[in-house]
Amino acid sequence: MGRCRRVPAQPAAGREGEPALRLLFAGTPAPAVPSLEALLASGHEVAAVLTRPDARSGRGRRVSRSPVAETADAAGLPVLQPRSPREPEFLEQLAGLAVDCVPVVAYGALVPPAALGVPEHGWVNLHFSLLPAWRGAAPVQHAIMAGDEITGASTFRLEAGLDTGPVYGTVTEPIGPRDTAGDLLGRLAISGALLLVATLDGIAAGTLVAEPQPAEGISLAPKLEAADAQVDWSLPAHVVDRRVRGVTPVPGAWTTWRGDRLRLGPVVPVAERSDLAAGELSAGPDGVLVGTGRGAVRLGDVQPAGKRMLPAADWARGARPAPGERVGP
Repeated sequence: MGRCRRVPAQPAAGREGEPALRLLFAGTPAPAVPSLEALLASGHEVAAVLTRPDARSGRGRRVSRSPVAETADAAGLPVLQPRSPREPEFLEQLAGLAVDCVPVVAYGALVPPAALGVPEHGWVNLHFSLLPAWRGAAPVQHAIMAGDEITGASTFRLEAGLDTGPVYGTVTEPIGPRDTAGDLLGRLAISGALLLVATLDGIAAGTLVAEPQPAEGISLAPKLEAADAQVDWSLPAHVVDRRVRGVTPVPGAWTTWRGDRLRLGPVVPVAERSDLAAGELSAGPDGVLVGTGRGAVRLGDVQPAGKRMLPAADWARGARPAPGERVGP
């Protein structure tokens, strides 16, 4: 990655005589849990955890704690859950903890300059892309949707700009032809956790210095909403395929069928089928196919409105699409 140093993704701190850091870990969703667990197993001291407030979720709208909060509870760690890290009370707590560094993995809130400057070694963010590529909230999804063959994770020092800080190190990860965003993020959460520990090892030892990101190769990865996951059947089959995989499992690809939303699992391009119009359905021995702007795709699992996910062939037997009938607007 340009001038960025690649850090070996192996935890090393904690051996006798090696320096260690006192940390506040900041993170919220499940992909941040491997990093917290790796830090707890390292020689660094996790003094407390910072995560987003408990929120209502699911059909019952029950209040639930974040995956990181649950992991911290199990480890007996203090959990800080300010509505915003700008709150004076949180800034006082941060100063009182006297931590050397705040490692961050998908915390989910902007950190103000007043907080960034408190720890001696700042806030070190694990980001799931090879910066400066895919700065933003959804780097893994955008990498798959763009057809990238290689991605990775980066550790960098957090600053006021959007993922613009100097980089400590990177690890790379190939993107498989059938990878979903969930698959790829699962792997990066593991390799990234090791990178984060190794980065903190280097900071503690004084052997690792962050280097500015290259000015070239910048791309943005804004958060994806449900509207972004609606399938555009006028696109070529290979583009439809990677866009569906890029939004699986969240926010989840979808189209419409007879006026209702139909959620889609990953699809498979069938380039040799050119007889179907964009959005046209065909259910037969080759499976349930949908025409695209070039070629077709074979549907995998689908989820009709108010129903469970089921194989497309089972759905088609009940839906009985008429010849020439289409999905989509």
